[in-house]
Amino acid sequence: MEENLGLRERKKLATRMALYEAAVRLAAERGADNVTIDAIAEAAGVSRRTFTNYFANKEEVFYYRDAYRMRRLCAAIRQQPGSDLWTVLTGAALELLTEAYADADTSWITQRRLLHGDPNHLAHQIAAYTAIERELAGEIASRVTGPGAELRARVFAASFMTAMRTSVQYWIDHPETSLPDTFRTVAAMVAPKGS
Repeated sequence: MEENLGLRERKKLATRMALYEAAVRLAAERGADNVTIDAIAEAAGVSRRTFTNYFANKEEVFYYRDAYRMRRLCAAIRQQPGSDLWTVLTGAALELLTEAYADADTSWITQRRLLHGDPNHLAHQIAAYTAIERELAGEIASRVTGPGAELRARVFAASFMTAMRTSVQYWIDHPETSLPDTFRTVAAMVAPKGS
């Protein structure tokens, strides 16, 4: 996806990633509630105004990478033919999770564990994943037909997101495991009948 971006878009992506990385690092050090927009901007080497050009609030920045990967997942789903939706979803997810697994280091895993474990941040985490799930359900709905298609798409998206969330959370708690292998196991456990 990045290879299709022009220089300006790549710079914007780099700024968003720098803000995200600074925010997660600071949240791990101080606790998410003790991190300010000014501190995130300073740690990323940009102005507060630059921060507000990219993110509405500090909570949004904490889940930027998750939202970015899910947008990439939706794009990958659109590009994959096939009638077995579960296979299409899990195949696209495995590509992204394999990438995340390869990119993660011990400090990133520790930072995410602390952020995910912060009870004061749970509402923001749930809101971020709910928005991602809604976007995914919309993408799935374009491939589901028949009676109750919208409801089936939502249930399908929720099941799939549960498999993703469970896999990532388990891996963050057990970094010695393989994220792609964990996802394969969980996806097989929750696969719809007939998949």
